[in-house]
Amino acid sequence: MRTDPNTSFRAPRGFTLVEISIVLVVVGLLIGGLITPLSTQLDQRRVTDTQRAMEDAREALVGFAVRNGHLPCPAISAANGLEDRDGDRCRNERRAGFLPWATLGMPKLDSWGRVYLYSVSPDFADSVARFRLATPRDITVATRDAAGNVVAATAPNDIPAVIVSTGKNGYGGFSDLGVRALDAGAGNVDEKVNMNAAGTAYIARGASDNAAAPGGAYDDLVVWLSPNILFNRMVAAGRLP
Repeated sequence: MRTDPNTSFRAPRGFTLVEISIVLVVVGLLIGGLITPLSTQLDQRRVTDTQRAMEDAREALVGFAVRNGHLPCPAISAANGLEDRDGDRCRNERRAGFLPWATLGMPKLDSWGRVYLYSVSPDFADSVARFRLATPRDITVATRDAAGNVVAATAPNDIPAVIVSTGKNGYGGFSDLGVRALDAGAGNVDEKVNMNAAGTAYIARGASDNAAAPGGAYDDLVVWLSPNILFNRMVAAGRLP
């Protein structure tokens, strides 16, 4: 068998460095395009799960009131979720602190690993006097309108109890060991309001990463107990006339 001298044998041609670089760039863009939506979906899932847990906690507060005739006090500490009651009133008249998750049988932490905050109007936590339709409430919740102005979200001094999650940035929040998070950035004006020690004023608005927005960056979640729903449930249960 004779070999044609004009015929040449070539080894299989591989990818050049340029071609490999192009492939890596394309793959990187594809992966990057997938990671961002997945991260966004995860953040939204955490918000949804936390919001649902807070709504369940609000229902648990109503159930506690129906059963006992009053609302629970804040928890003893971040580590101890039993309500901190001394006789018929909250210990040292403390009305703002942590959600009494153990007393309510609720999860302790939000989706970002921080303890839920809670405030209750003192007279609604009185286990002897027990609240009535005329019992004074002292919590007010505000929001911001499209122009960024602070406007009422509830009637003034009308809310018996409020639950707060400090959200993804965790500003003002506490770990399960009671360690408080540092400021997540400049601004956070509205989130600072939600840190008030008095526990009587709160702001609930849409999330924003813009520190220059009215009220600053904000991702808190705020749920409050409507007195009308509470009274209606108490009347239906025969706890109120």
